[in-house]
Amino acid sequence: MAIEISVRADVKAFQRSLDDFARKQMPFATAQALNAVALKVRDAERDNMVKRLDRPTPFTLNSVAIQRATKASLQATVFVKDIAARYLEPYELGGVNKLDGRALIKPVAQRLNQYGNLPRNTVRRLAARKNVVVGKIKTKAGTVDGVWQRTKAVRGKRAGLQLLVKFEDAHRTQAVLGYRTLAAKTVAASFGRELNAAFAKALASARR
Repeated sequence: MAIEISVRADVKAFQRSLDDFARKQMPFATAQALNAVALKVRDAERDNMVKRLDRPTPFTLNSVAIQRATKASLQATVFVKDIAARYLEPYELGGVNKLDGRALIKPVAQRLNQYGNLPRNTVRRLAARKNVVVGKIKTKAGTVDGVWQRTKAVRGKRAGLQLLVKFEDAHRTQAVLGYRTLAAKTVAASFGRELNAAFAKALASARR
C-alpha cells in the first residue's frame, strides 16, 4: 500500500521566476523537500495509527516506511510494508478483518502482552500440552472453535473442558485510518515551506 501525491505543479510554479543558475539547483532542492515531507507524512501516519487503533505494535507502526527521492527520480514514496498492509487494509477501506484466511484469535484465559495480544507462539505452545485439545466443541451456547484444556474433577465438579483461546470468524470493521487524506493534507501544508528552505540552502552552497 503506497501513497503517491504529485507536486509537479508546485515545482513548476516555483521555478518560473528563476534564472538559469537558480533553476539548476531545483532538482537537488526538490529531492530534499520531497524527502523532508515524506518523513512528515510517515510520522503523521504513525501518530494517527496510535490514535485510531487499539495499542498498535511496533511492527505495525514501523511498517510505515519511505522510499527516498533522488535528483534523478524526484519521487518520494510513503508505503506500508506488505504484511501489515494486508491486515491494515480494512481499517483504511473498510471490509473484513481477517489475515490470510485464518481465523481471528480471541484470548479467553491467557495473559496478554502490553499491546493486548497473545504472546507469539502461545497457541502452538498450548496445543503441545497433553491435556489440551484444539478444535470445535459443542457447548450450551453452540459450537465453539478454539483451544481447550481438560480439567480434573475437584470438589464435586465434574471433569470437563476450559476454553483458553477462541477462534472467531472474521468480522467487518470500519475505515478509520484515512491514510491518503492525511497524506494529502500533510503534503499540502508542508511542501511549499520545505521547498523554500531546501532551495535557499542549495543556493547558499552552490558555486556560480
